[in-house]
Amino acid sequence: MIRIDGSGAVTPGVPTIEGARSSLDALELAVGLARSGAASGLVTGPVSKAQLYAIGFTHPGQTEFIAERCGVAGDMVAMMLAGPTLRTVPVTTHIPLKDVPAALTVELIVAKGRTLIRGLRRQFGIERPRIAVAGLNPHAGEDGALGREEIDIVIPAIERLREEEAEITGPHAPDAMFHERMRRTYDAALCLYHDQALVPLKTLHFDEGVNMTLGLPIVRTSPDHGTAFAIAGKGLAHPGAMIAALVMAASCAQRIGQT
Repeated sequence: MIRIDGSGAVTPGVPTIEGARSSLDALELAVGLARSGAASGLVTGPVSKAQLYAIGFTHPGQTEFIAERCGVAGDMVAMMLAGPTLRTVPVTTHIPLKDVPAALTVELIVAKGRTLIRGLRRQFGIERPRIAVAGLNPHAGEDGALGREEIDIVIPAIERLREEEAEITGPHAPDAMFHERMRRTYDAALCLYHDQALVPLKTLHFDEGVNMTLGLPIVRTSPDHGTAFAIAGKGLAHPGAMIAALVMAASCAQRIGQT
């Protein structure tokens, strides 16, 4: 076992600069181990971004840092949220909601969709993935009556994604695509912004949701929750999401090793 020292005194629920340095050192080391093949996968825990930024961390999050260290462009990776009955991928992530329409392009949707298709094949063994693409506007725009993003951006992207060996449907009305019967018809939902993907996943699988980065040369998972400093050290935290992240990393690494 490799140990990272130097985090100083630890008080549960109180992040420190020393702890941030220790977290970053551990992340750097873990990425190196996974890239070298010394480790079969990487499971990251939640971190205090405020403390990381205070020590000069310039990436939006751990995902972007890991992608850079693996030599992969940001647009070529995708954040997938996964639980027992639902997988979702947001096309845009940590940007204000008002900026989403301008950020969406045909090329971006296609890039995230292709990363999702390849990830489902490589890491989950789904040879012909079924992808449901969400609309942006209520009722998926109602043929332009409630917005033209579906007509101008989403549908052209879907048509291009249908060139892949996959089953692509949509754009679906976001308020109707996550009920139980609908979820049985697809392997993953390609959503257009952060909360569109995370709200249904966390509603259904809050204690067992996994955040997985697709498009990397290594397996990387994380529990789909934050630091929860308010309950740290009180015996209230639920271990389900971390356990699920460990199990998913192991199963995906084993599947890749067998191909």
